[in-house]
Amino acid sequence: MNHKRKTQLFHFLDLLPRRFGFALYHTLQRLADKKSLPQKIQPAEATFRNAQTILQQHGINLESSSIIEIGSGWLPSIPYFFLSEAKVAEVHTYDFNQHYNTNAITALNAVFKERFPKSFPPIQPNNYGLAQGVTYHPKTNLIHSALPNSALVFSRFVLEHVTPEDLREMHQKFKKELPAGTHILHFISPSDHRAHSDRSLSLQDFLQYSEAEWNKIQTKFDYHNRLRLPQYLSLFKGCALEVLSVSHDNPDPESKRYQQFKAVTVHDDFKDFTEEELTAGSIVVLLKT
Repeated sequence: MNHKRKTQLFHFLDLLPRRFGFALYHTLQRLADKKSLPQKIQPAEATFRNAQTILQQHGINLESSSIIEIGSGWLPSIPYFFLSEAKVAEVHTYDFNQHYNTNAITALNAVFKERFPKSFPPIQPNNYGLAQGVTYHPKTNLIHSALPNSALVFSRFVLEHVTPEDLREMHQKFKKELPAGTHILHFISPSDHRAHSDRSLSLQDFLQYSEAEWNKIQTKFDYHNRLRLPQYLSLFKGCALEVLSVSHDNPDPESKRYQQFKAVTVHDDFKDFTEEELTAGSIVVLLKT
């Protein structure tokens, strides 16, 4: 969808009472989602494979342990991979919203039962029909919750949608309340998400706006904090977390994406960042408490 039309739609939803706005948002999301179930699972599996590689490189074995997922999303694909392949005992998954749907999870269960007949857990009779070992915490602010002891905190494309203040408070909580040596693995997409569905936009298009201007464009349905890589790292280190590894990509100088970036007049708010820092994408950070 053209980014201007999408923005207009989100602003309309934002005018509605919260309950009705989110109900309509969910309906529209489901109607617009034309992907098959395998197409929905594939990106989550790619992230899980990447996570596996990083964890193995650092000698981290999660078998029989408990983990926390930040941001449950629409399907428990990531928890299911951790249960079926990493052999974790429990996944506590937290979300501000409540996106899970019993019919969708029933279909997902069938796929994972077929792929992992020996290791996929039994299904719970209630709780959306989720596999045993998954505890779903919808409409929950992790910052105000009692955390289970966990070997890993994991997020996939969530942190960019959290305010800097909440990010700081969340990681201070991890440092204070989780056992020393707990690992935290974040996959972060710091690009302008409007450009994912409208390729006429630069992935850094939103960097042309001041904070006030950007807040007039975005809504609670598409909030993005616009933090750059050094800001994330500074926040993590400021919470006394050890940074074990960092990776990211940048556009090829010969690519269209790079030419689109060069056409953006970056706002003074971002003038102290290098070109590499401004365009850093697909950030993966491994931390330790």
